[in-house]
Amino acid sequence: MVSAKPWKAEPLIRLALSVMICAYAGSLVISVAHYAGAGAKVSSNLFYPLAALALICLAATLALMSKPWPAEAFSRRLVALVGCAYVGLLVGAWVQRFSGTEAAGASVGRMIVAALSFQGAGLILIWRFLREQQSGWVEAFGLGNRRREAVVLGVLAALIFLPIGWGLQQASALVMTHLPHFKLEPQEQLPVQALRVSVSWAGRIAMGATAVLLAPVAEEMLFRGILYPVIKQAGYPRLALWGTSLLFAAVHLNTVTFVPLLVLALVLTALYERTNNLLAPIAAHLLFNALNFGMLLLLQQSGGT
Repeated sequence: MVSAKPWKAEPLIRLALSVMICAYAGSLVISVAHYAGAGAKVSSNLFYPLAALALICLAATLALMSKPWPAEAFSRRLVALVGCAYVGLLVGAWVQRFSGTEAAGASVGRMIVAALSFQGAGLILIWRFLREQQSGWVEAFGLGNRRREAVVLGVLAALIFLPIGWGLQQASALVMTHLPHFKLEPQEQLPVQALRVSVSWAGRIAMGATAVLLAPVAEEMLFRGILYPVIKQAGYPRLALWGTSLLFAAVHLNTVTFVPLLVLALVLTALYERTNNLLAPIAAHLLFNALNFGMLLLLQQSGGT
């Protein structure tokens, strides 16, 4: 069973909001890069000033959320926070729409920026969160509890789940294309698209590092390590299990992989409960991503020969 966490609600809310703001800021950076690369059909002299305004407002929002608020300054800071966030999100939405990023294909650069702004920034924010709680990585996530057993169980779980996950993905694609009143064309995952168009090994290695190393560690710390135990301790164990699992599947933004990722999240949570060590779900997640990435590389190589 996962041990209790002495974490307060306010830092958790600030952590969650900060991760979302960083991810959104990353999408703005991608939009600016796309626009600068002549991806937009229409030019505007206001684009870069408004993009800079949106990023500045988002940075100010992060700064306002970075520290606890004293009671005497609460109202003033709340007004500033809402104002900065509103302007940053509103102007950022125009920037993204005007840049035409939605219609752009995936690229290695886009995937790396997205990973750094979500998982990379998430790790930094989690480190800051733990410092506020006066807790270390080992203590917070039980990394010292039966390490060898945790890693072995994680590896075994990944190997067992891998064919199941592939089968669920194939079944999801089949349902989407053949079920009456639900005929949708399965969308290729953005990382798959980016890997397919990548011609340099440097880009492939960078994508592999983010997918195999960065993503599993950051996502497990955020979803299983922090969100799950906090919601469970609040008295909602089912919401903790299903809510965090659904959120984990949803953030990957792909309908074909939603069901297999949902089942994977349930397995990862069970591993954490079984070992009380986040190394178990991290090891399973890491190996699962590594095997999938390796398979994609092999398919790309065989398809290109």
